[in-house]
Amino acid sequence: MDAAFKSVRLRMGGSLQDQIFYKVGNSKDVARCQELKKDQNGRFGFGDGCLTMERWDQLSHFFNNTGTVLTFGLNALNGRRLVGKDLYVGDWDPTNAHDLINYSLSRGYKVESWELGNELSAEGVSGRVTGTQYGKDMIVLKKIITQLYEKYNKTSEMPKILAPGGFFDPEWFADMFKASGLGVVDVATHHNYHLGAGVDPTLFEKMQDPYVLSTIAQTYSDVEQTLKKFGPWASAWVGESGGAYNSGGRLVSHAFVNGFWYLNELGMTSSLNHKAFCRQALIGGNYAILNTTNFIPNPDYYNALLFHRLMGTGVLETTHSGSPFLRAYTHCSRDKVGVTMLLINLSNSTGIDIKIASDMNLYPPRLEKYAEEMMTGEREEYHLTAMNDDLKSTVMLLNGVPLNLTSDGEIPEMFPFIADASSPFHVAPSSIAFIKLKEFRAPACDS
Repeated sequence: MDAAFKSVRLRMGGSLQDQIFYKVGNSKDVARCQELKKDQNGRFGFGDGCLTMERWDQLSHFFNNTGTVLTFGLNALNGRRLVGKDLYVGDWDPTNAHDLINYSLSRGYKVESWELGNELSAEGVSGRVTGTQYGKDMIVLKKIITQLYEKYNKTSEMPKILAPGGFFDPEWFADMFKASGLGVVDVATHHNYHLGAGVDPTLFEKMQDPYVLSTIAQTYSDVEQTLKKFGPWASAWVGESGGAYNSGGRLVSHAFVNGFWYLNELGMTSSLNHKAFCRQALIGGNYAILNTTNFIPNPDYYNALLFHRLMGTGVLETTHSGSPFLRAYTHCSRDKVGVTMLLINLSNSTGIDIKIASDMNLYPPRLEKYAEEMMTGEREEYHLTAMNDDLKSTVMLLNGVPLNLTSDGEIPEMFPFIADASSPFHVAPSSIAFIKLKEFRAPACDS
């Protein structure tokens, strides 16, 4: 299944990463490296845990053999002391992290990016560190990584440095960037679970509520503006999101209906200058994109795959004069000429007829003929609906055909419906459509 994407980014980390020590080197931390056990007095109900190098070897071989693009989350609480209920103070002790990075380089393991800490920003989750202190710690991490990659002559593979892997607060993020300085933090990662708790009885209805789906847009815009002002060299990523927290919602987060939230997030974050969206989770919890027992893809696996295959990195402004239940996003098509639209009909009762127009007619007359030519040729349509119109189904239809694994366990072919590019088309109630205009040559895509 990984081969269907050609490469997949995985983030290794999460709630317990700031309690994990690495069994490598000669520091005092090696003695703290023990089997993870429940502890009612510990963070998240657990004590300290251990990543042995035997286990790290196994994981690294898997990552390298599958072409995984890996982000590794480091323990950011090492060396600090707890003051009061949840504030951790003092400098980060980087010794154990240094030894892990050194070991990884000595074995030729490829880590595309290193991230410090998990959900310690702003008010934190079961712990927090101030933005100013975090910024100082990022300077230390940057120095370690630079020195070690130079030592192993790996400067051409210099990894990205990510921070803070937590919830966004403009003042906290500004403090981190001001303290760390120019070019230290490469990517600002933030988390969101704006749909609320997975046990919320209204979670199903939220998936098709235009207002609810739009509430996070201001946060994405604020992140973009904060980076422009305090860290213009850095990129913004959603480092973790599963829609609803605490493992998502049973019968909702792994079903077809979750695709309304998920694809809307992919479109929205792209339009607000975010470069990556890390979905929680590959396996585990109700929000997994693979079934947790048999690893069969859930609908959002195919949503992600179609977005990956069709939507390129160039993002075009898209507007419409129709219903607020229609979401529309347009990208330059991936690897080929043309553009691809993502259309999401949130209405459960009303279909939408759509005719595409280019804004080229707003430009001088010499471009009008060019605009007309762009709407000729063929159009590829990928219409996604739920099996038996049951939005809680874990089987998704592509142009009326169920997306099921082949008899030998491979991802099925995903064939489009072919239509005349100039004709209008219909997006059914509670459905999603990718529309690829093969002859539509947007000037922004040509560049």
